[in-house]
Amino acid sequence: MLKSLLVLLLLFMAPAFYFVKQVNEKPIVQAIPRSGTYQLYTEMHLNNVIDYAIFKRAMEGYKKIEEKKKELITLIDFTKPSTEERLYVLDMKEKKLLYSSLVSHGKNSGGLYATSFSNRYGSYQSSLGFYLTENTYIGKNGYSLILEGLEKGINDRARERAIVVHGAPYSNPSVISSSGRLGRSLGCPALPQTISKEIINTIKDGSLLFIYANDEKYLSKSDILNKKEFV
Repeated sequence: MLKSLLVLLLLFMAPAFYFVKQVNEKPIVQAIPRSGTYQLYTEMHLNNVIDYAIFKRAMEGYKKIEEKKKELITLIDFTKPSTEERLYVLDMKEKKLLYSSLVSHGKNSGGLYATSFSNRYGSYQSSLGFYLTENTYIGKNGYSLILEGLEKGINDRARERAIVVHGAPYSNPSVISSSGRLGRSLGCPALPQTISKEIINTIKDGSLLFIYANDEKYLSKSDILNKKEFV
C-alpha cells in the first residue's frame, strides 16, 4: 500500500518538476548593443533614406580625414539610378539631413546607373571616393564648386579634369519624363539648377564629399577606407 502511494506521489509531482525545469532553462533574450555609428544613423532618421552600409563607409572617411573645416558631408550614392534622389547633404553637428537631390553622373559611366569609373583625363566618367570642397567660381556651367580629390589614383586628378559641382539643365527633374533617366555630365556631379546654388553655398570651403558605388576595385584600393578598422 505504501509503495503504491509513493508511486502515485512521484507521478503527480513529475509535471511540476518538468515545468520548473522548462522555466529555468528558458533562454534569456538580451539586447545586442549597437555601434555609435548605427545610433547616429537612426538618430538622423536615415533608415529609409540611405543604406546603412554606405552611411558607415562615409563615416569612416569623415572620422579619418582631418583636413575638413566644416562638420558636413555630402554623400552621393551611385548604387541608385539617376531617376532617384541620390545626393544627400548631412549636417553632422546638428545630426540632420539638410538636402536630398537628384545628381548626374558622367556620360561614359553608364546610362540609368553609373557603373564605370575613371580618374583619367578625357574619360568623361565619374570618379569615386572622398573629396574636399574648395572655393566657387563662375564658369561655362555657371556657379560652380571646385573639388579636391583626396584619393591617389582614384580621384586625385579631379582639378585637372575640371570635375566640379555645378547646376545643369540636363539634371532637372523634367528630363526624366522625356528620356527615362537624368542627363549626363562630362564627369561632374551636376545638380538641378533650382537647388544647385543653395547646395554649393552650404558645402563650399572645406566640407567632405563622398561618391560611392559598389565597385570592388575602389573598395580594395581606397587608402582611406582600408587604413584602419572603423569601430
